[in-house]
Amino acid sequence: MKFRFQVNGKDFEIETDPNRTLLDVLRTDLGLTGTKYGCGVGQCGACTVIVDGTARCSCLILIGQAQGRQVETVEGLSNGEELHPLQDSFIENHALQCGYCTPGMLMSTKGLLDKNPSPSEEEIKVAISGNLCRCTGYSQIITAVKKAAKKMGKVKEEVERR
Repeated sequence: MKFRFQVNGKDFEIETDPNRTLLDVLRTDLGLTGTKYGCGVGQCGACTVIVDGTARCSCLILIGQAQGRQVETVEGLSNGEELHPLQDSFIENHALQCGYCTPGMLMSTKGLLDKNPSPSEEEIKVAISGNLCRCTGYSQIITAVKKAAKKMGKVKEEVERR
């Protein structure tokens, strides 16, 4: 079957088995390996992407469910050489070590900040509650998200003033 969807602003048409997951298609067919395979059952968050504005585990989405949808992956965060403020903040605040959970954490927190540009610490904790990290711990990640939110808010204010 053929499936059409958009990934990081680009249109794709894939002919494949409808029982494949979005995660498998992203990694295998599109070469977007930033989205990680972790548990395969939606418990670790390593495969988190944003689908139509909502952070979701791509291992739980069959490719047919992506039909006509807009998907954002970690590869779509940066603008060429310019990192997204969340990526900068994760680096500046040492919110990553092995990096395996980082793409999922970034996408979960981007999904949060897209809907709520000034989240409380509790809201950040809820947003990342489906993402497991075994190396860094969560305090640096929470700090990074808070700082990125402030930075993004200042940029938005500057643009609005112009």
